[in-house]
Amino acid sequence: MTSNAFFSDLLASISERGRILLRRAGSSDAKQDASDLIQLCEALLSGRGEASGTAMAREVLDRYHDLDETGRLSFFGDLARNYGPDRERLAHAIESWRAQPNDADASDLHFASDLMNGDKDLAALDRDVVHLLASWFNRGFLVLRRIDWSTPANILEKIIRYEAVHEIRDWDDLRRRIDPIDRRCYAFFHPALVDEPLIFVEVALTESIPGAIAPLLAEDRQPVPIERARTAVFYSISNTQRGLGGISFGNFLIKQVVEELRRELPKLENFVTLSPVPGFMHWVKQASDVPVSGEDRTLLEQLENPDWFENSELAAQLRTVLEPLAAYYFLKARTPKGRLIDSVARFHLGNGARLERIDWLGDLSPKGLRESAGFMVNYLYRLEDIEKNHEAYANQGTVAASSAVKKLLKTEGRRLLDMRLSSFSAD
Repeated sequence: MTSNAFFSDLLASISERGRILLRRAGSSDAKQDASDLIQLCEALLSGRGEASGTAMAREVLDRYHDLDETGRLSFFGDLARNYGPDRERLAHAIESWRAQPNDADASDLHFASDLMNGDKDLAALDRDVVHLLASWFNRGFLVLRRIDWSTPANILEKIIRYEAVHEIRDWDDLRRRIDPIDRRCYAFFHPALVDEPLIFVEVALTESIPGAIAPLLAEDRQPVPIERARTAVFYSISNTQRGLGGISFGNFLIKQVVEELRRELPKLENFVTLSPVPGFMHWVKQASDVPVSGEDRTLLEQLENPDWFENSELAAQLRTVLEPLAAYYFLKARTPKGRLIDSVARFHLGNGARLERIDWLGDLSPKGLRESAGFMVNYLYRLEDIEKNHEAYANQGTVAASSAVKKLLKTEGRRLLDMRLSSFSAD
């Protein structure tokens, strides 16, 4: 860490000296527009000096930051219009390659696809940027580090700030999540961003698969003796960099953490999540394919009362409707494009996990009640099944699910049949 800090300071010093030289060479302090920024980018691409290049790169970022919304749109428009591939040259390179493939033609094809004067729109530019960032943040460059109470404070502050699933209220709350013997936290870092976690996961070691989040986060809970732990629970995964939103690190993170935990604690048997269901209530309220009767719809209106779960009789009635609906939501409901509706489900099932259990009243926080009627779910990562589950989901859209979840769907099927029979009787 000391070595990294030294080189970081050295790079900053070189960059600042280079910026001074740039200003002496005629750089103006006046407000710059998008065309000035384009010219500076061209100078950066054509330059060869490391010091001046570093200085120019920092100057580009500073000037971009100073642009207003109109200036930024103009900047990206110029990039899209003038820095896409040369279509004519690209077509010629493709024809040459088809006629007689060789290394020289392959090289021409590569460079023709990167030259200027293309006519790409901003969507194409965005795809290019995502591809570039995905290359820079390739999994092979990422470093897994455990976060604990000895981690530098500036990184711990970012863990508090970036937590996106279950808010970390203060330093004491953070310590309860990373310091006890039955808690773990891991993060991916990039060598160029040594103090900036890209994504992190919080893990609870438990005796069995949990069905609610509150006991895991309780202030007065008793730590589980490590020799009795049989389950690793991934209860929060947070991406920290909005600009890298199109790049998935989570699948690599979970699988590597599973391997780390298996080496450290060979007695662990289960690797599961305790995950939110952020899209469930929106689907229940808005979707046209929700299989509920008018009577059930009236019952569901009781969810508007924030304390509905405290009424045991009402909660029992709602459970008979909501649990089968949740099974239908995960196993059958789809977007117009045929994708699973729930983003968390898409992530874990796409990684090869199995939908293991639907947890009634797993999250009684205001957010949990508002977004999911209190539901949480467990996704099970069984290493020997991950590849099979992933292939089935990717190729056929098949959701790997436990018999318990499938049984709930059968309950929903019986409800649908009863609804249809009642409709026929009424007619």
